[in-house]
Amino acid sequence: MSAPILPAEFADLVPFIDWALATEQERTSKRLASGMEDIQAFYDCMSARVEAAVEYLNALPLDALPPEAERLFQLSLSLMEVANAVEMFQNPAVINGFDVRRFAPVEDV
Repeated sequence: MSAPILPAEFADLVPFIDWALATEQERTSKRLASGMEDIQAFYDCMSARVEAAVEYLNALPLDALPPEAERLFQLSLSLMEVANAVEMFQNPAVINGFDVRRFAPVEDV
């Protein structure tokens, strides 16, 4: 039997598993490479589930998440990455703003 991709109660999010990315740069690249239709579909599904995801994740130690919970956490981070694209810009990129590809975040602090 294979390991679960996500916790069982979040099986409805499996179609969006490609948004479960470990770094901010990966999440930004995914947003910039995605069309608004795909971003909107992910946003709609994930935003409806984020409160349940946070409640689920809050019951676990952040520094020792099982792999399926880690992916759920990453999906939650990706929701934050796409929120402005949906809510403000209706575009994967920031309009009339700093080109985010020039920003190099420090991932391991």
